[in-house]
Amino acid sequence: MQRTIEHGLLSWIYQRLSRALGHQGWWPAKSRLEVCIGVILTQNTAWTNVEKAIRRLKNSGPLTVRRLLKLPQRRLGEQIRPAGTFNVKAKRLRAFLGHLQHRYRGNISRLFRQDPLKLRTELLGIYGLGPESVDSVLLYAGGKPFFVVDAYTKRILSRHGVIRQDASYEEIQQLFMDHLPRDAGCFNEYHALLVAVGKRFCRRNPRCWECPLDPLPRTGPGCRQFLQGLRRHR
Repeated sequence: MQRTIEHGLLSWIYQRLSRALGHQGWWPAKSRLEVCIGVILTQNTAWTNVEKAIRRLKNSGPLTVRRLLKLPQRRLGEQIRPAGTFNVKAKRLRAFLGHLQHRYRGNISRLFRQDPLKLRTELLGIYGLGPESVDSVLLYAGGKPFFVVDAYTKRILSRHGVIRQDASYEEIQQLFMDHLPRDAGCFNEYHALLVAVGKRFCRRNPRCWECPLDPLPRTGPGCRQFLQGLRRHR
């Protein structure tokens, strides 16, 4: 019964957001490599800043592994300055690009031909890449069905009592992967919808009265009772 309720609740949230917000069309990029670069640069900054940084990289020459690795780290940092903490991110970006060049000769298609679970472990070993970044690379650049959990996801679900406030990344990810189809397109769109809700409504000072999830109770067991009530009235 628990599995049925969780599955129904996550499906209801997805359908509600999809109808209210429409298709999100993530990740905005021209190539798989650009997606990976964007994932690294977007850590702890707004996407508008990442766009500025990527635009600067493109204006200086072709966006290729070989060209970017030829740039001295300080020069690379200057080019991605709009993304914030640019020296740290330059180091992380070079670590990823160096791995890609050393192990796959700079061919990102070869990277994504690997077994997804083994590849995830491999990418987690690269300096500066945590679970959220790695899963974003796998999902958005590689089309692999790994659900991405970010601060918005945790905030939204915990405020509605779907998860505990102290739930780990792995627990939250497993919730989605256990109760939804293992489909990259579904995971892609679901995560993008949650990000949209987090940015527009479920802020630190929430705008609950405007949020598409407003009918969902903001208490723990209330969510399940709410869903069961919906079923009884169908």
